[in-house]
Amino acid sequence: MVVTNITKIMYRNSAVNGKNDYAQYRVEQEMPLLEFLFTAVKESKNKIKLTLKGRGVKVNGKVVTQFDYPLVPGMRVAVSRSKRNDTFKSRYVKIVYEDRWLVVVEKNIGILSMAAGHSSLNVKSVLDDYFAKSHQKCRAHVVHRLDRDTSGLMIYAKDIDTEQILEHNWHDIVYDRRYVAVVSGEMEESEGTIANWLKDNKAYITYSSPVDNGGKYAVTHFYVLDRTAEHSLVEFKLETGRKNQIRVHAADMGHPVCGDVKYGNGDDPLHRLCLHAYVLCFTHPITGERMEFDTPVPAAFRHVFNNSFTAK
Repeated sequence: MVVTNITKIMYRNSAVNGKNDYAQYRVEQEMPLLEFLFTAVKESKNKIKLTLKGRGVKVNGKVVTQFDYPLVPGMRVAVSRSKRNDTFKSRYVKIVYEDRWLVVVEKNIGILSMAAGHSSLNVKSVLDDYFAKSHQKCRAHVVHRLDRDTSGLMIYAKDIDTEQILEHNWHDIVYDRRYVAVVSGEMEESEGTIANWLKDNKAYITYSSPVDNGGKYAVTHFYVLDRTAEHSLVEFKLETGRKNQIRVHAADMGHPVCGDVKYGNGDDPLHRLCLHAYVLCFTHPITGERMEFDTPVPAAFRHVFNNSFTAK
């Protein structure tokens, strides 16, 4: 949808010592708030999202943080140039996208996706606390998981109906999931596919088999982004989503993920599991829109390869 004839008026809010500049826009046609902002505001999409999440956008004088808030002709939208997020602050979780049905977050290492015992730090609890503080009548519903020491993008539903749609139609809804990892050693092949059956043993260690062992069939595609004599930076694209799939398949290839105490070889240049979920694309379970998110390759990963790194 194209926005036409957007009226823009600049004004200064003197109540904050002249430091809080706003741009005010008049809505000319119906559309969701975030779409309007992307078209009207001459800033990066990421900065616009941060301003919206940081309570820096007002619609008809009322602070709005909902990405898909419906706008109609005649409404006035004010965008702050300096408003900071005073509602959601966490060293472990960053909100990438939020609407009335779901939230996409970037999880840091060192935090579980959901509770596993008393007082365990987990993303669900962090989000539930945020929802309560921002007066949202909802809870975070777990749709999928990342290991405690894996960082990256995740989806949480905000109601049980959305959670059920995502859970039961996951493989149809999610059409691109990619991870980036620092693996041990120099990869011989630049790209390829590994496929086998994965099954847990009695010690809950996942092992692979080239023939059906009663486990689940798993397919992982890989592409080498960079390499040195000691390490390789590899993109993994999941065709299936099994427990520890990438970690087991990387070890199967003789190049385990660095920092992996479960399937690794002791190579730990960054003192963390070097696995990050950096691309997540899905069809919105309610609106049917294509939702595409990506994060940069972690700076620490890039540092391993110094100036030779060329990927995003």
